Amino acid sequence: MTRKIIRRLNAAEKNFDTQLKRLLAWEAVANEQVEATVAEILQQVRSRGDAAVVEYTNRFDRRDLVVAEDFLLAPLELDQALGRIGAEEREALEIAARRVRSYHERQKQESWRYTEADGTVLGQQITPMERVGIYVPGGKASYPSSVLMNAIPAKVAGVDSVTMVVPAPQGEISDLVLAAAAIAGVDQVFTIGGAQAVAALAYGTETIDSVDKIVGPGNIFVASAKRAVFGHVAIDMIAGPSEILVICDGATDPDWIAMDLLSQAEHDEQAQSILLCPDSEFLDAVEASLLRQLEDLPRAEIATKSLLDRGALILVDSLEQALQISNGIAPEHLEVSVADPEPLLAQIRNAGAIFLGRYTAEALGDYCAGPNHVLPTSGTARFSSPLGVYDFQKRSSIIFCSPQGADQLGRVAATLARGEGLEAHARSAAFRVKK
Repeated sequence: MTRKIIRRLNAAEKNFDTQLKRLLAWEAVANEQVEATVAEILQQVRSRGDAAVVEYTNRFDRRDLVVAEDFLLAPLELDQALGRIGAEEREALEIAARRVRSYHERQKQESWRYTEADGTVLGQQITPMERVGIYVPGGKASYPSSVLMNAIPAKVAGVDSVTMVVPAPQGEISDLVLAAAAIAGVDQVFTIGGAQAVAALAYGTETIDSVDKIVGPGNIFVASAKRAVFGHVAIDMIAGPSEILVICDGATDPDWIAMDLLSQAEHDEQAQSILLCPDSEFLDAVEASLLRQLEDLPRAEIATKSLLDRGALILVDSLEQALQISNGIAPEHLEVSVADPEPLLAQIRNAGAIFLGRYTAEALGDYCAGPNHVLPTSGTARFSSPLGVYDFQKRSSIIFCSPQGADQLGRVAATLARGEGLEAHARSAAFRVKK
């Protein structure tokens, strides 16, 4: 009997909604012990600064730091890393960076204003944040794409200073990550990670300036720390496991679709891969392909558990029903692998990133297509958007009253203020009113 690797669901079944809800259920991993540990680290870094950062980094990352200068990388070290990587890797990083920069340049918001008939001027001024911190996973892991996706939009927005923190367990750090930082124009790099790095960015230390916003992925301690410092600084999001939802008409190569599902399943055991299709035989073909292609996948154990625990092949009666289900799920990544995807685009309400057509693999968006790969997860695409230039820009309202405008608006404001029982407000507005 063929080994089952992924569950099969049928949208026509009476209990489908219950099954789907159970499949999608995921709670952010958090527990009292983690939160207590993070709270202690935050408090210590806030009160003791560099000394606490050195202490925790030595403990958790098995380092031998003595002073804060030991975890600061000189700009020359980024350039040296750029020189050490292979020519093909450097070219790939530079192409990806150019594409990410080109896409995000189109997101820049501009200040605007208009003048009313009485001469009053109203508008909006757009200004960049001054300092931003990006967190990049480190050690033997290599995530140069994370550097590009977080740093480049900040630079395009005009942020004055981008500080990168990246852990270096036992002193190990990826040249690709440092090379990406050089290409993206990162201003400072500190080889620290965990909750202590988040605390240093949020509160500042003798060596590390506090920032206005912290972005980038991390483990449970990083996520918990970001949640704890939110309000003191801004954060991008608390991300859940990676997700892909594929809508297919049954005519794409099943090996392509199977590998697209596996591309998310290999992230971690909690990642979610779902396929919606009206063709039962195509679902069979994809399932067979999953089994076959898992055999030589380096991260097969992780991908297998992901598919078994959180994956699904779902039979629908039409593409329209598939779109309805997709909108309810609000996936991080949505592939629309059909002959003519354009007419379906207007029906998509909730998705972090939309990949149209048979040839658009989600993996292209992870690295080099151009749009940001920092996306809302766990259904938050219902109300959230991808990371972008707008996340590093602020909007200030502009109000410049002419004498005539002050007269007219003052009368209205005074009336409303007195209706709210705020006499000082009313008198402040009325002082400008012509007698």
